[in-house]
Amino acid sequence: MVDVGDKPFSVRSAIASGHIRMALDTYNAIRDNTLKKGDVIPVARLAGIQAAKRTADLIPLCHTLPLSGIEVLVNLDISLPGVRVEGFVRTTAQTGVEMEALTAVSVALLTVYDMAKAVDRTMVISDIVLREKRGGTRGDFSGS
Repeated sequence: MVDVGDKPFSVRSAIASGHIRMALDTYNAIRDNTLKKGDVIPVARLAGIQAAKRTADLIPLCHTLPLSGIEVLVNLDISLPGVRVEGFVRTTAQTGVEMEALTAVSVALLTVYDMAKAVDRTMVISDIVLREKRGGTRGDFSGS
């Protein structure tokens, strides 16, 4: 694991996003809350928040960070059709929270897949990206 002990504490944040495409019938089942496993949107949101908090347990060389804020937005998007997820994570620490934001999005999307797989195994998770990173010694980053 990289030693960050000499780095200064600073406010750091990251935003990641991704989506899952699915059949229109699956989209409608999520929208209408008719899936047997329950209401997909709030469960996926909570799964993403929990995943951000557990990132160091999932990614072997990640530092455990004191997260000061986690927001996971899970929204239906008929244009896919599917679900879009955005994760925002914030900390004051010696290293960034990019992995926490990416993990939040990934696990939220996997949760959507898990909850809807009984009706649609053709769903495709894609375009999980780091959209923005703020703070730290390397400065800000703005991606796609």
